[in-house]
Amino acid sequence: MAEQPGLSETPDQTAVLRRAWPYLRSERRGIVLALVSSAAATACTVAVPAVIGAGVDQLIEDDRDGLLTAAGVLVGLVVVRLVLFRQSEIWLTSVGERVVRGLRELAVRRLAQAPLRFLEAHRSGDLLRRTTTEIADLANFVRSQLPEVLTILGYLLFTTVLLLSYSPLLTLALLVVFVPGIVWVLRRFKRAAGPAFAAEAAAAGTVAATYRELVTAREMLQTNNGVGGWRQRFLADSEHRYQAARRTQKSLFIISLSRVVQGLTTVVLLLLGGWLAADGQISVGTVVVFILATRQLFDSATQASNLVGQLQLTKVGLARLLDLLTMTAPHATEPAPDAAPSDAAHPREPTDAPPKQAPAHEAAPPDRPRRTVAGTASTPSTTPERGDLEVRDVRYSYVADAEVLHGLSLSVPAGDRVALIGPTGAGKTTLAKLVTGLYTPDAGSVSYAGVDLRALPPGELRRRIVLVPQRVHLISGTLQDNLALVPRRPTDDEVRQAVARLDLEDWVAGLPDGLATRLGGGEGRLSAGEVQLIGLVRAALVDPAVLVLDEATADIDPRTAHKLETAIDVLRTDRTLIVIAHRETTIERLPRVIRLEHGGLDPLPAPRVARS
Repeated sequence: MAEQPGLSETPDQTAVLRRAWPYLRSERRGIVLALVSSAAATACTVAVPAVIGAGVDQLIEDDRDGLLTAAGVLVGLVVVRLVLFRQSEIWLTSVGERVVRGLRELAVRRLAQAPLRFLEAHRSGDLLRRTTTEIADLANFVRSQLPEVLTILGYLLFTTVLLLSYSPLLTLALLVVFVPGIVWVLRRFKRAAGPAFAAEAAAAGTVAATYRELVTAREMLQTNNGVGGWRQRFLADSEHRYQAARRTQKSLFIISLSRVVQGLTTVVLLLLGGWLAADGQISVGTVVVFILATRQLFDSATQASNLVGQLQLTKVGLARLLDLLTMTAPHATEPAPDAAPSDAAHPREPTDAPPKQAPAHEAAPPDRPRRTVAGTASTPSTTPERGDLEVRDVRYSYVADAEVLHGLSLSVPAGDRVALIGPTGAGKTTLAKLVTGLYTPDAGSVSYAGVDLRALPPGELRRRIVLVPQRVHLISGTLQDNLALVPRRPTDDEVRQAVARLDLEDWVAGLPDGLATRLGGGEGRLSAGEVQLIGLVRAALVDPAVLVLDEATADIDPRTAHKLETAIDVLRTDRTLIVIAHRETTIERLPRVIRLEHGGLDPLPAPRVARS
């Protein structure tokens, strides 16, 4: 079995900002502007204690003009600080939102292009959390917490410089008392918080995945009386998350010890500052500057303690997002690091987007008429419009040492119509996903018109080979929206022509609002067969060279099955048709039958003529 890389529940958090930088580099100009304005605003704030200290000295010396000057400077600093902080927040938020938007679009695009084997190897709830909740947490951090982080860092730097310029001795006392205590608190927190926050994020992903499984399998759980067992499993997952959250809160409690360090530092500064002022070595204003400046410093430390938890949560979420982007990166065609930002901050349109349709007034040359199905025009191609499908010595496993297909070889000429039958577990659906390029063989090859499917551009592959799965998925929207869920969005007329071509006009007319009937999201209930009809109309709109139907007529009522079989008869014209079927009436309509048994071919008598 080909080794399938998996996502880590608790990915490496080291150098996470450095690893994220390629997605920020395109916004470096805005980042620099935001940092400079934030630094200038912070400098204005740090200067306030110095102006107040100067005013106190002028007051003691009974210098009224000096006091008024200090008051005027103080007002100016407050106004300038307000303007600079506002501008830096606008710049920083704008940059952050663009980066977050780019990361969200990149993550969705990477998942959309990821191999089906990768998606099936991970719980959908975990993937959903990584691409929604954790990106939302990152966006909230950029809007709310990042400006505060920059302000706090500025306070630390500028306040230290200010205090050194007033009294190196008091600054030394501050550093001796405050810094070791804070460092000790932060080191203890870091040691406890890293594993705790990572474990909580992983537990939250498990809860989300378990709940999503309930929503998906609710009917099966109810009919099989499995709700009780599922409930116990969900409660166990919730308890695990609760315990993980408790460990996180215990690690946050360590931060509160910083208040003890702050109180001790203030006492030392008051005693030492008072003694130096009484001895005439410093002025009273200098003591005021130290008390006010350290109060700002302590307030910053308090803010930092409130932000540390959010910082750690964001760090874990960013690490999990980067893990997803790394695992889903198309390594063979991955852009160089310098090109990465444009992929994130300004996502490019997918390269497999189909060419634009020619305007309706441009008629095809008379010697090369355009072939159309349901009003759609053929598009330029790198492969023939119709070609043979070849499966050569294909092997495939879902788990190691348990092959589903054992060196299977099969040839389906262009235009052939084949029924693929066999017992459950014989590998029919696996083969269907291999011949449609959704799976990649562990060994052997699948080719169309002599070209390996792995060498075909994704857009070309999806236009040439289409699978209508057992379970056709619906989106929230109208029937028209669901029918138009194909690579090139068709016009309303093209959809109506496709419905008419497949003789489904009566079925559409029988719905409450016809093509405007709303489906999905709890709206509009269709039978299993009617949902399959939607898949067939989508196939007609794509006009593939090879159409694979996986159990399209299984377990549906005879009337809908007849509509499906009639639509299949229309679709099979001049195209390769592979139908996985158990229904005898469906099998009898096809001239060739291939039986799978234990992951290989089971020879049957020579092909017979299908019943009309």
